[in-house]
Amino acid sequence: MSANGNFRMLFNSANNLTLARIGVVPLLVVMLSYPGRIMCLAAMLVFIAAAVTDIFDGYIARRFNLVTTLGKFLDPLADKLLVASTLIMLAGQGFIPAWVAVVIIGREIAVTGLRAVAADMGVVIAADAFGKLKTVMQAVALCPLILHYPWYGLDPQPLGTVLLYVALVLTVGSGINYFSNFYGVVTRGAR
Repeated sequence: MSANGNFRMLFNSANNLTLARIGVVPLLVVMLSYPGRIMCLAAMLVFIAAAVTDIFDGYIARRFNLVTTLGKFLDPLADKLLVASTLIMLAGQGFIPAWVAVVIIGREIAVTGLRAVAADMGVVIAADAFGKLKTVMQAVALCPLILHYPWYGLDPQPLGTVLLYVALVLTVGSGINYFSNFYGVVTRGAR
C-alpha cells in the first residue's frame, strides 16, 4: 500500500470521529471554566455530542472494516480524556468530591497501564461488557453534574451525584475485573 493509502487508512472516518472527540476536550474545559447557566447547558450538549461519537466511531470502524491500530489506541484514550477533564473541572469547582475524581481517574490510569503490560506480554485485554457499562454510566452521571443549575424548579445535582456514585462502584468493580482476568491469563500461561 502506498504512503497516501496508509495515511487515508489511518485517518479514516472512524478515526476522525475519535480525533474530534479528543479535539473537543479543550473546548469543554474552557466552557466549564465559565460556569453560568447557559454555558453549563452548552457544555453539557458538547459533552453529549462528544460522548455519542464513541458509539459511532466503533460502529463505523467495524461496519466498514476500518479498524486500525491507531483507532484501538485513540478510542479509549479519547474516552479517558473526555471523562477525566470533566471530572477535574467539576471537582475543582466543588461540584463533585475530589476523591471521587481521583479514584475514577486512578482506575483509568491503572487499567491503561495493565493493558500496556499485557500487550508487551502478547496478551490482549479487550473492553468487556462491564467496562462498557462503566463508560456509559460515567457519561450519564456527568450530564446532570455539568448542568448543575436548577432548571424549571428541578435541581439536577442530586441525581448526578447518585449516578456518579453508581458509576464509581462500576468503575472500581470493572477495574478489579480487568486485573482479575489479567491475573488468570498470566497464571494459566505460566503453567
